Amino acid sequence: MHCSKFPLFRLRQLLLVALLTTCFGVSTVLAPTRVAAQNLPVLGDADRAALSPIMERKVGEEVMRDIRRDPDYLNDGPLLEYLNDFGNTLVAARPAVRGEANFNFFFFAIRDPVLNAFALPGGFIGVHSGLLLAAQSESELASVLAHEIGHVTQRHLARMLGQQKNDSMIALASMLLGALAMRGSGDAGAAIMMGGTGFAMQRQLSFSRDAEREADRIGVAILGEGGFETTGMVAFFGRLQAASRNYSDAIPPYLLTHPLTTERIADIEARIRDQRYRQRSDSLDFQLIRARARVLQDSSEKGLRDAQLIFENQLRLNIKPQTVAAKYGMAFVALKQRAYEKAERLLKEANAAAAPDKPSLVLTDLGIEIKSAANQTGEALKSVTAALDQFPLSRSMAHQYANALIANKQPAQATVYLREQAQLYRQDADIQDLLAKAYAAQGKQALQHMALAESYALMGSLPAAIIQLDIARKAPDAQFYEQAVIDARERELKERWKDEQADAKDR
Repeated sequence: MHCSKFPLFRLRQLLLVALLTTCFGVSTVLAPTRVAAQNLPVLGDADRAALSPIMERKVGEEVMRDIRRDPDYLNDGPLLEYLNDFGNTLVAARPAVRGEANFNFFFFAIRDPVLNAFALPGGFIGVHSGLLLAAQSESELASVLAHEIGHVTQRHLARMLGQQKNDSMIALASMLLGALAMRGSGDAGAAIMMGGTGFAMQRQLSFSRDAEREADRIGVAILGEGGFETTGMVAFFGRLQAASRNYSDAIPPYLLTHPLTTERIADIEARIRDQRYRQRSDSLDFQLIRARARVLQDSSEKGLRDAQLIFENQLRLNIKPQTVAAKYGMAFVALKQRAYEKAERLLKEANAAAAPDKPSLVLTDLGIEIKSAANQTGEALKSVTAALDQFPLSRSMAHQYANALIANKQPAQATVYLREQAQLYRQDADIQDLLAKAYAAQGKQALQHMALAESYALMGSLPAAIIQLDIARKAPDAQFYEQAVIDARERELKERWKDEQADAKDR
């Protein structure tokens, strides 16, 4: 079937099957985009046209819309900013990894203590909070992200989707049923999968070692060119392998989706053997973000108490970066507990222990969060205005600035700023939410609901977006121009919704 006529909904369904099966060790597939000087094998160019880069990106965007709606998606400004700055530093170290598709990579985190990371089609890479906490250095975190970048570069998931389209639907159905059955009974699930997948599973398994080796080779090259310790990959994978011996039937998902073999580790070691060892100091923000992730991973009362104990034990190490991170983590815990004075005091102690000549976005952001939560609106606005001079491209600071303007009863100024931001960052749903908030503060009902419609549309909730447009149309302040924009946008969204429903019927 030609890719352009293959329903997007069906591609998403196949992707779901693929992700569920890879969670149980069925790593797939299979033909690389060529990367300069890698000398990588070609794993089946016959499938090359199965899924175009444009469609691959669309599939990734569709899946991301679902992920962003999940309550465990960590839509946290400092965390997202750190991951994307860090991840795109790796991409910049070896620009060829963007490949023929020239993907813009997006890195994000999921709230989950289970140690895992994964790549989606089109350049979307997810990391579980548990993996962030398990990484003991930035080089170790870089090794995981670089490996996932390798999967995207080689378009492994796209190749798998192209192959899955042509596999037996009985095999696909049995894989899905097996994956779901495993949630209740591992033996039953395994029996279903073994009985129903047969040749299709064998095809996929025969590709898994090559796909993992390709991602490793690209990952090692990225680490070397980015100035990271290439030994970080061996150290992290070795620790994972050792940790797996402490598991019984519950093998860590990262080991299932990225099977570690003696040959694979030996291959990595051989590639780094002749490379000159370089030591790389971790940034302070790495330690701060790990502390933040620990609190975000479980913000229940018990979770906060457990995090507090960990930070107190960390203080006893009397190591400067760990001390700063522990104080920061305790300040974040106090903020979550609404103990604002305590939070501010602890953050001051963290700032005093940090290097004064190296401003930290993560420390600065928490200071503004505390002031905003404590209703110190004037101080929050003053702080974020100064911070924007230090971090002019920060998305987190942009959101904080708009919030501070609205809180200080300057919604018109916030609107001007947010409209400029919306033009620069068209896929930022949070900007549209803030715009709606600013319009509401000015009593501009039509514009408020139009902005909400854009936010819902960006999140993939088209019916909700259409409802918001209908509310905007009926608003008493809707003028002729707004009515025309509403009508045009509604036609566009209804057409998209119609296409999605048609795709659903074709599954």
